[in-house]
Amino acid sequence: MTNDTTLLLIGHGSRGREGNKETINFAAQWRERNPEWRIEVCFIEHADVLLDEGLDRAARGARRVVAIPFILNAAGHVKMELPHALEEARARHPEVEFVVTRHLGMGREIFAVLQGQLDRLMKQLAVPDPMTTGVILLGRGSSDAGANGELAKMARWIFEDNDHELVDLAFTGVTWPRLETVVQRQVRLGMMQIAIVPVYLFTGVLIERIQEQVARLRAQYPQVAFALGSHFGFDKGIFDLLDAKVGGELPEGGMLECDGCKYRELAEDEHLHDHSHTATGACAHAHDHHQGQDHGHAHASTQTHGCAHKHD
Repeated sequence: MTNDTTLLLIGHGSRGREGNKETINFAAQWRERNPEWRIEVCFIEHADVLLDEGLDRAARGARRVVAIPFILNAAGHVKMELPHALEEARARHPEVEFVVTRHLGMGREIFAVLQGQLDRLMKQLAVPDPMTTGVILLGRGSSDAGANGELAKMARWIFEDNDHELVDLAFTGVTWPRLETVVQRQVRLGMMQIAIVPVYLFTGVLIERIQEQVARLRAQYPQVAFALGSHFGFDKGIFDLLDAKVGGELPEGGMLECDGCKYRELAEDEHLHDHSHTATGACAHAHDHHQGQDHGHAHASTQTHGCAHKHD
C-alpha cells in the first residue's frame, strides 16, 4: 500500500445517527490498526458525506482510490449507484485511478462471525439441546433475489456445521418471511429455545425495531427462551477481512461485479437489476417487470416449507 493511495470505506448509511457514528468509529479503529494507510469514509444515503463528496475527498492528493463497499450484501446500491458514481468520479478526476473491491459478501469470514454469534447465544441459553433450539438468521431484506440468496447460503452453512433441527431465514423488511412468522412456526414445531442472529454490521433504526419485536415475542411465548444477538461490525473478523482485501486480494483495475456491465444502463432505465453469478464470474441477468411486486421467499433449502431441517 503506497502513501498516494486512499482507501474509501463506503457505508450504506442509516436514518439513525448512531449507526453512521459506529461506521466512522470503525474507520478510526481501522486506522489505528494500520496507521500508515489513508482511510476515508462516506455513505450511500442518510448521511452528511455521500458518494460524490466522498470520492472527491478521497481523490485529493491521491493517485489511486480504492473504493470498498462496506456492505454485507450487494443489491441496487452496490450494483448500480456505486458504479455510476465511480464513472462520474473518473471523469472529474482523470489523473486518479479509481478501483473498487467487492462488497464484504457472505463468505467463510462472515460465516465465522455468525457462528461465533450463535455460539455465544447458546451459552446465554445455558447450552440447551440444539435439536430443540431453533436458529433464525435475521437479515435486512432486499428486492434483489441474489442478496437474499446470499443469506440463504449462510443459513445452510450454519445448518451443515451444527446440530440444530431448524435453521430459518427471516427479514426485517422488503421481503418475506418476517421474524414473527418464523418464530410462530418454530414454536409450533416444538422448539423450546430460539436463537436470533441479526445479520447487521452496525446499529440503526432496524436494530431498534428488532429489539422491540423480540420483546413482544417474549411476552407472547413465555414458555420459550429467546436469545438475541447483536450487530457485529466491530468483530475482529471484519477488520481481518478488510485487511485481507487491501493486503492481498485487490486485482489491478479491479471491478465490481456490475462495474462496466453492459446490461446496467438498461437496468437503470427499468429500475430492475437481478444478477446470478457463476463460480467462473460469468454474469447472467434477469429483468422481470413484476419483480418488485412478487414477494417470493428466500430459503435455506428447496423443501416445501423452505427451511433447513434435520430428520425430516
